[in-house]
Amino acid sequence: MSSESPQPPTSDRTADTANAADPAATAASASSADPAVSAVDFSSLPAWEQRFHAARVSLPEWAEDAPARSLFVSNATGTFEVYAWDRATGTTRQATDRANGTTDAALTPDGEWLWWFDDTDGDEFGIWRRQPFAEDSGTPGGATDEEAVPGLPASYPAGLALGRDGLVVVGRSTDEDGSTLHLVRPGAEPVEVYRHRESAAVADLSHDGTLLAVDHTEHGDAMHSALRVLRTSDHSTVGELDDATGREQPLGLSCQGFAPLPGDTRMLVAHQRRGRWEPLIWDPVSGSVQEITIELPYQEPGDLSAEWYPDASALLVEHTRHGRSELYRYELATGALLRLDTPPGTVSGASARPDGSVEFLWSSAAEPSVVRSTDGSVVLAAPGPQAPPSVPVEDVWVDGPGGPIHALVQRPSGEGPFPVLFQVHGGPTWHDSDAFAPGAAVWIDHGFAVVRVNYRGSTGYGQAWTDALRNRVGLIELEDIAAVRTWAIESGLADPSRLVLSGGSWGGYLTLLGLGTQPDDWALGLAIVPVADYVTAYHDEMEGLKAMDRTLLGGTPEEVPERFAASSPLTYVEQVRAPVYISAGLNDPRCPIAQIENYVARLEKLGRVHEVYRYEAGHGSLVVQERIKQLRLELDFVSRHLGLGSGSEQES
Repeated sequence: MSSESPQPPTSDRTADTANAADPAATAASASSADPAVSAVDFSSLPAWEQRFHAARVSLPEWAEDAPARSLFVSNATGTFEVYAWDRATGTTRQATDRANGTTDAALTPDGEWLWWFDDTDGDEFGIWRRQPFAEDSGTPGGATDEEAVPGLPASYPAGLALGRDGLVVVGRSTDEDGSTLHLVRPGAEPVEVYRHRESAAVADLSHDGTLLAVDHTEHGDAMHSALRVLRTSDHSTVGELDDATGREQPLGLSCQGFAPLPGDTRMLVAHQRRGRWEPLIWDPVSGSVQEITIELPYQEPGDLSAEWYPDASALLVEHTRHGRSELYRYELATGALLRLDTPPGTVSGASARPDGSVEFLWSSAAEPSVVRSTDGSVVLAAPGPQAPPSVPVEDVWVDGPGGPIHALVQRPSGEGPFPVLFQVHGGPTWHDSDAFAPGAAVWIDHGFAVVRVNYRGSTGYGQAWTDALRNRVGLIELEDIAAVRTWAIESGLADPSRLVLSGGSWGGYLTLLGLGTQPDDWALGLAIVPVADYVTAYHDEMEGLKAMDRTLLGGTPEEVPERFAASSPLTYVEQVRAPVYISAGLNDPRCPIAQIENYVARLEKLGRVHEVYRYEAGHGSLVVQERIKQLRLELDFVSRHLGLGSGSEQES
């Protein structure tokens, strides 16, 4: 079976995946190199541009009953698209080809069909399509692609489970219907099996397709999901697991997958019962729950996520702590725990193969990512030259109003104080890590130190730290950022007259909010796809994000207007003094364009220095050349208003 389901916060992103590079390895590679640099000597490009042009690949996903058939995502052509890889023959082909790229895809268990999500220019609203996996299936995105579930209207995706014998469950989210799940059998019309106004998603199908797991927030707390299991035969409820309803301190649950064996009704679940994410095994049929205690040699153990080994004898455990991650094998029969050999840094996804090996996507701040196996080999290599390395990250701990704050610091060459770019992560329930980040490396190359703060709300530091941002949304995060800013100046790292606040998505929101609430602290602001007018953003954004905002702020703008006002950058726009650069996707459903235009109109009326770049895509771009264009605009803005540092790019 294959599924797309919400996961507990772990380092499983693949946005900054880089190419594997081991010429001696036996590995597949994507089929072509970025045409944008085909006529240009790669080595003549600045290092920061090379990092974006260098081909990158994601962790391959493989078909459960045909493990030789895999898919992965790569930017090999200059746009992130889906690729089909037949490991048995060594052949790789590009499966999708769209102007603004494609990343959401899945394989049927038998490996015969590749499904991919078709939206419009990054608006995330669309339908599932499918194509035969076989190599002779035509051109990417060509005539062999077909609508996967005819008659099911377009929506935002809310999970997908591909079962055996053609059974499919599709999750949908719309403003009109809320969350709906639809079961489809071969030759039959889709049947709605679930509906609720609050957020819900398809979590998984059991191996035999008789049970469907639903991840839902019917209790109204979008930060802490509950689980329900339905029979696919009559849609009746088999079991419920809920750690949120009726609790003074709600706890979250997340389905990590049914056991991969016929007739096995056990489900692997992530829970927060001991203040962090940990695994348990729940059998919804018998009602039994087995909490799994994994002892690690750390005073602050961080979060644990897990998946089944294919024979269900063990769990592959990913441990995320303080911006880094590592892998373990946990034997269910004995409780034995074996640490797998991964270098220090970040594992951005891992998968256990039928032969017992584990494939994982790894990188560090200094080294580009690579898909490797625990047997020591490179699993998947991208074509062309490798991305240049960057500089290692330093760990800094700063006392803050809510407890110790962890920040990751990268320094350029030379002696400080430096101009400093505070690069604020999105989410907000995410975290910055010791992982390769081409966007950060741009500024280091230009003489800036880069500081990334895992403020309250970030994951990997325990549930209390993540849940702390409720009600005073935005303001709490900025208190932590301000504490690290003070450290940066007092330590001699930062030139206080050249501090830039920057971020994308939630980081862009915090940038605009910080420019208004901390106007004396920042020389410039770079806000990428931000929330700017919280009330308008709430009314225009996708339904799932409305649910999250209601959870964070305690209600709708009509119910708690004072909280939305206190957390909205628009409230403080008159206090903004620093020049501000904003970029926005015209089709963005997460931080919609209208609320940004409201903020920009106020900047114009007030005569504040600002520049806006609008582009035809959604919440960011999957096109390499577009991303490079945006960074050039940011560099130009900073250079004109602040000047650049004396890094390697300036010296070359």
